[in-house]
Amino acid sequence: MRDTDTLTRLAGVIETRKPSAGGDPSTSYVARLLDKGPDSFLKKVGEEATEVVLAAKDLQAASGDEALARCRQNLVGEMADLWFHSLIALAYYDLTPAAVLAELARREGLSGLEEKALRKATQRATDDAVQASTHKPGA
Repeated sequence: MRDTDTLTRLAGVIETRKPSAGGDPSTSYVARLLDKGPDSFLKKVGEEATEVVLAAKDLQAASGDEALARCRQNLVGEMADLWFHSLIALAYYDLTPAAVLAELARREGLSGLEEKALRKATQRATDDAVQASTHKPGA
């Protein structure tokens, strides 16, 4: 079994929890988050991202085999929570893990520094075009 199969299956389950698909907010955590709207699940994404950072810092500071093993497992667990809540956000906006994986595949083999510079240049060009189109001569 491929790891992407797990993401696809989980995304499918999340889809069934959407209130529009019959998900019941009174019995489903996912349905409740989706029913409450973006502020609800985006807050969870932020909380989980913070917990990932804290778990990674704990792992960085850990020493001894037992502490390292515990901290490594904690980081994996927090990352799973982050991915899970991120999948809920994707589902809310009718996106799938496949879209994220396609974007990662597109970036594969690109220099991170070059890719970041290209994104900044593209954004700068877009900003310049918007500014030029809204600029009124003589104003």
